[in-house]
Amino acid sequence: MTTSAMERTPTASAPTGIRLRRLRSVTYWSLVGVTAFQAVSALAGGVAMLVTDGLGMPVTFLESGLFTSFLIPGLILLFVLGGTQTLATVLLVARRESAFLWTAVAGFGVMIWIYVETAMIAGSSFLQDLYFATGTVQLVLVLALLGVAGWLPRAPLRQGSPD
Repeated sequence: MTTSAMERTPTASAPTGIRLRRLRSVTYWSLVGVTAFQAVSALAGGVAMLVTDGLGMPVTFLESGLFTSFLIPGLILLFVLGGTQTLATVLLVARRESAFLWTAVAGFGVMIWIYVETAMIAGSSFLQDLYFATGTVQLVLVLALLGVAGWLPRAPLRQGSPD
């Protein structure tokens, strides 16, 4: 059998389909994991910021911004970032098509939060770099699952396998 005849047989094309399903599954579950990580981190960070009045950060960090205490930033972290990340996680696990929109919103939200935070305190830390990177990863994975990346064709979310 020639190479071109093998490429047309169903068994020769099956590994490509299997590889695509596996790649889509790994991409999907990576997105669920990153989004759940962001949700837990934002919720815990928001609660900790409220309970400890800033997690030990000096109030001088807020001098160049709009806030005089860590109350409003803590509420934003808890409800806005934690809420969108949690909603995105729940929608992803439920395999709702709107999950991609909410995950992108949540990823952009984290990136904006970190950008504003580093501008306000005029510096950055490993954690800020980590959260900005995970927000970026969320967006890249959403784009991949939406079929924007040529290596992963779009497939709808539905019960069962994510392909």
